[in-house]
Amino acid sequence: MNLNQVTVPSKNVEIATAFYQKLGLKLIVKAFPHYVRFECLDGAATFSVHLVEELPQGDGVYVYFECQKLDEVVEQLIAEGIEFTDLPKDQSWLWREARLKDPDGNQLILYHAGDNRKNPPWRIE
Repeated sequence: MNLNQVTVPSKNVEIATAFYQKLGLKLIVKAFPHYVRFECLDGAATFSVHLVEELPQGDGVYVYFECQKLDEVVEQLIAEGIEFTDLPKDQSWLWREARLKDPDGNQLILYHAGDNRKNPPWRIE
């Protein structure tokens, strides 16, 4: 089994589309106003947004996008007007993370973990 697609809810797919394009995702399916799908520039994963009448309550899902040059990417996005809730920070689980929310409040984490993503020192064999 391989995870290759994640979908988040939106009350306005067109606004969400502009946001995710600004993050650098490549739009590959456009079915306004109900749905869009993006291709991640690294790897084979896709990411989509679908129209909902109501957004989930509480924290919801956290979506992680890995960036090899996290600090540079965050600086570039800030220059383009993207607001972050947390700037890049080294975490105790050996990942460097920056956090933000999309226009619908979905939690996004841009991070760099390198080999620690799948092989942290505490990995169970």
